Amino acid sequence: MNFDTKIKVVLKEDLEMWQKLNVTAFLMSGISGTQDIVGEPYIDKDHVQYLPMSQQPIMIHSTDGAGLNELLNKALTKDVVVAIYTEELFNTFNDEDNREMVARFKTEELNLVGIAIRGKKNQVDKLLKGYELHR
Repeated sequence: MNFDTKIKVVLKEDLEMWQKLNVTAFLMSGISGTQDIVGEPYIDKDHVQYLPMSQQPIMIHSTDGAGLNELLNKALTKDVVVAIYTEELFNTFNDEDNREMVARFKTEELNLVGIAIRGKKNQVDKLLKGYELHR
């Protein structure tokens, strides 16, 4: 199946493994909750139904903190949607506190550890040119 959009997550490369997984899950909840990418439920041979997932592949990249800030600044000038996760959110425990924490910082002051982007293929490819796939 061909898609006219792409989804990419970019993580700060020096995060602990649990942090990378946590950040990816939170970022993708923002994309999937707002972008109509979720398919139909899965049903196994025993007719047990499971929740649907993204219809679209999601690529994971990594970079350093400066690369995340540069990517965010570029993304904000393009026709894409962006979800962010900052270092401070590792110390909060609910959505209200998360939003309050992000609101304390100007865009250029955000201590980014992850970004998810969805947009037209060519826009997303241009934005992430030179960003390595996560290993």
